[in-house]
Amino acid sequence: MHASMQNAGALIAARYGVNNIDVVAGGSGDAVEVNGAWIDRRGFSSLKVIIPYTATLGAGETLAVAANLQDASDGNGTGAADFGDALTSTAQATGESGGSTETGVVELDFDLSGADRYVRIQFTPNLSRANTDTAALSAHYVLAGATENPVTASAI
Repeated sequence: MHASMQNAGALIAARYGVNNIDVVAGGSGDAVEVNGAWIDRRGFSSLKVIIPYTATLGAGETLAVAANLQDASDGNGTGAADFGDALTSTAQATGESGGSTETGVVELDFDLSGADRYVRIQFTPNLSRANTDTAALSAHYVLAGATENPVTASAI
């Protein structure tokens, strides 16, 4: 079977990252670093981390996210170290007048050249308004640049 750009789905592989994280401004999960699952990136040279979120924000209040990638020699995190450029804390969503529920996705791209075999995301959600705003976030991995294609089976 030959994979082509017309079937780009066959050229990527998805992996579990982090289950839903509930954040309460000034409380549970706020400004607390979240560790993603370690994944085996063998055979892939590129990674996109997708962090979907839903945030209930007061007017003008924000959800910011900082993130970094780590690599390690095994799936237990042996020799874990930060890898590549980090995303500094950046406002991802701002509450509209009267408050609003905002949804979106933080997308991070990593060139895995030189990375150890196992990688994971770490991210820190930060709500600006104490005790009222809330957010839910998760993370998903998409591996690309495979040395063998197709990497997934076709759904027909």
